[in-house]
Amino acid sequence: MSRQSLARSAALRGTLTTAVLALSASALSVSSASAATGTITGLAGKCLDVAGANSANGTAVQLYDCNGTAAQQWTVGSDGTIRALGKCLDVTGNSTANGARLQLWDCTGGPNQKWTVTSAHDIVNPQADKCADVTGNTSANGTPIQIWSCTGGANQKWTAPAAGGGTTPAAPMAVAPYIYNGWGSPPNPVTVMNATGVKWFTLAFVLSNGYCNPQWDGSRALTGGVDQQTVNTVRANGGDVIPSFGGYSGNKLESSCSSAGELAAAYQKVINAYGLKAIDIDIEADAYSNTTVQQRTVDALKTIKANNPGIKVYVTIGTGQSGPDTGLINRAAASGLTVDGWTIMPFDFGGAGQNMGTLTQRAAEGLKTALKNAYGYSDDQAYRDMGISSMNGITDQNETVTGADFQTILGYAQQHHLARLTFWSVNRDRPCTSGVADSCSGVSQQDWDYTRVFAKYTG
Repeated sequence: MSRQSLARSAALRGTLTTAVLALSASALSVSSASAATGTITGLAGKCLDVAGANSANGTAVQLYDCNGTAAQQWTVGSDGTIRALGKCLDVTGNSTANGARLQLWDCTGGPNQKWTVTSAHDIVNPQADKCADVTGNTSANGTPIQIWSCTGGANQKWTAPAAGGGTTPAAPMAVAPYIYNGWGSPPNPVTVMNATGVKWFTLAFVLSNGYCNPQWDGSRALTGGVDQQTVNTVRANGGDVIPSFGGYSGNKLESSCSSAGELAAAYQKVINAYGLKAIDIDIEADAYSNTTVQQRTVDALKTIKANNPGIKVYVTIGTGQSGPDTGLINRAAASGLTVDGWTIMPFDFGGAGQNMGTLTQRAAEGLKTALKNAYGYSDDQAYRDMGISSMNGITDQNETVTGADFQTILGYAQQHHLARLTFWSVNRDRPCTSGVADSCSGVSQQDWDYTRVFAKYTG
């Protein structure tokens, strides 16, 4: 399982009786505990507005100067609805086509009335996988709102109240795509953050300099260099990083350190240097097949968990199509180590033309079974203790992980509340000018398309 130099390698509208109407109103109501009400502001700071404050079915939804009226008071519910004047934000005609207008309509529970307010400040209709969009990118009063393919443009950015209180939720720690300063024309993380809403990055890789001493790539100083600059930049813009230990190439601390105590001290040195909230142990090289190294790693991580209350520890491992080798998981369980996310890398299975979304789900189900067997978890516990670390575009085994595959993976993660959802890498989340490389995906895309998909994850 390699991530080598090529790449490390998603209509009830009839007349009802009074009794049924009363029942429907009760069933479809949103309690104050699971909803938040306020204005939704967008382009040029203007408000999402019900035209003429008219509550009749079919009334257009538009952009308008904020005026504090009831026509601009929207309730964002945990049931996926967005409501004003007692009715729901609705896509006309249950359409999924670009340009379909938004309107007000009786709440039906239909998919054309379901919305996700993402960490990237998009309002997405999952059925269409399209964004609420200010038509023509014009901020004139009365401009209608439509759905359109999500572009990241300013006319698709909204600040909305959140169902759990506050404003649009911050991107969770669970979504932390890998960024690597070793090659691949590393992008400015702020560019990615502003375009996608992602706040966390997995910063690769902490290795050994030949001794039990952590350095970036085994050669760059732990502090004071480009990697610390990345940490500082991300944090200055409201985000944070998860350093990743290991990876495919280079000297591993887990092998260079002679004992679990020394290895724990090396991990702790990095934790202290940056005041970390989480670390990732990326196990994908032959060095980790040694049972002594495995046990040393498990015992060191037990020490880290004991000495750093609240820190999250993720372990990233390779997998086959039916799930990962269970040796390390079983060893950890037998030793009393619980981690915050056993994360598989479901790619490099070999061969083009495979449906990587389907294969990812199959491998993840194998991981779930392994965790149930090792720890005695229920299905729900196992799902919540696992993660997926995919790869975007063409892998070094010539598989193609598409944007549609990422949508499939996102849906699976949302359904099962996975602990971690990431990919290798942000460096590659760009189109290529020729061929696939460390700095591009090898598929037709816009910058940061893959990151935008996983940024929708709400845990």
